[in-house]
Amino acid sequence: MGGAVSAGEDNDELIDNLVDAEYIKTPAVEKVFRAVDRADYYAEGCKENAYRDLAWKHGNLHLSAPCIYSEVLEALLLQPGLSFLNLGSGTGYLSTVAGLILGPYGVNHGVELHEDVMLYACRKVREFLQTSNALDEHEFCKPSFVSGNCLVLEAGSRRYDRVYCGAACPPEHCAFIKNFVKIGGILVMPFNDQLVQVRRTGENSWQDRNILPVSFAMLVQPSPKERLTTFSLPDFHPSSLQELSRISIRRVLRSQVDREHPTLKDCRRTTPAAKKKKQAKRRVQRIVIPIFEESDDSSGGRFDPQSGDDDPRDGMPQTSRRGNHITAMIEHIMNEERRMDEDSSNGIADDSGNAVDIESLAPSREDERIDQRKRGAEDDDHHDPRRRNGRRTKSVVWKRVAFDEYDMKPADEGVNSAAKEEEEEVVEPPVATTSGSELTYTVLMRQKISVLPLPHMLKVYLNHDREL
Repeated sequence: MGGAVSAGEDNDELIDNLVDAEYIKTPAVEKVFRAVDRADYYAEGCKENAYRDLAWKHGNLHLSAPCIYSEVLEALLLQPGLSFLNLGSGTGYLSTVAGLILGPYGVNHGVELHEDVMLYACRKVREFLQTSNALDEHEFCKPSFVSGNCLVLEAGSRRYDRVYCGAACPPEHCAFIKNFVKIGGILVMPFNDQLVQVRRTGENSWQDRNILPVSFAMLVQPSPKERLTTFSLPDFHPSSLQELSRISIRRVLRSQVDREHPTLKDCRRTTPAAKKKKQAKRRVQRIVIPIFEESDDSSGGRFDPQSGDDDPRDGMPQTSRRGNHITAMIEHIMNEERRMDEDSSNGIADDSGNAVDIESLAPSREDERIDQRKRGAEDDDHHDPRRRNGRRTKSVVWKRVAFDEYDMKPADEGVNSAAKEEEEEVVEPPVATTSGSELTYTVLMRQKISVLPLPHMLKVYLNHDREL
């Protein structure tokens, strides 16, 4: 599953793409996805595809595609203080994201089949608590995990406001999974190749809604030995008075930050690599390529020895110093183009660095008439070196092409303003940023904690055991 949106260069750009594709629809869901970096939950050496809209699997570790998690979190309709059960919690990524919405008074439980994955998720939660700046902007409900097969959980032991099942549920087990949902609660799970939102409207009544087509692996059936023993969901531990005090103090400090910096709360980070949609449509240049006849024998432009210019034929091979006849119509077109380019350039730089006058590359009408009168006398001259080259060298034509290619950009800037606008880099307008700025929730919260009239040890505790 996945591949519905473009890859991002970092977590913020991935979320930008999910918002643009309307997988993420609400600001609350957008903010919590930005707060938790998806790459932090990948194993070391496997992070090259962390910001692609693809599922990831490494041994028992597994992450669904970002577009799936986005639809799941939108469909769960999480709110602060609700209880949430994640069946197949995996690396703990979704449980951590959900914890930022549930807040300190919610319940956040996860069940994982593989014990090594459950331990991996616990380690990632500890790292999040120690290093994440999201704790300064959001209140957090810490996830609790247990290991076991969810199909052998104690039936009816506890019900939750929101339940997510991360594997396709066989029809014979649907009633068992639904039993974990409170009346008025919501269950989101894959069923019959669809991601389904199920609302419990009564003890035995339900409302189903298909969200999007998906392809999930089936829930692992318990072995006969596993069926003999059941296990319980994590225990619920009310917060201590000390924890409640920290929650209240931090809430007051955060409200002060929001009042003093009202734009900080709603800011959205722009991707560091600005999206430069450069549509460099190259302007089509009119290039005149003369058509020559084998029997024609008129030379190219005349060189005036008193003009002070270098002989343009010096840089050409001896065999090409005498060109062929050019038709009058082609000559007229070339002269017309030459007049159009007269204001921008008077010459062409040849490969040796000598200036070559455009006028010398095409014969004039007077030269043509003189050459036609001479043609009769020259027809009998079989030893004329100019007859050995029956066609103008191609180097002159290709130098003209290279010149047009080289001067294409200035021509676009001076003549075609529309083409110039298309070639300009399109950068999104600047917006307020929280990452890398001096005014972040982390900086401001630490400043306010530091000035409190409390012992240093209590200040560190208020900062979630992180040094100030």
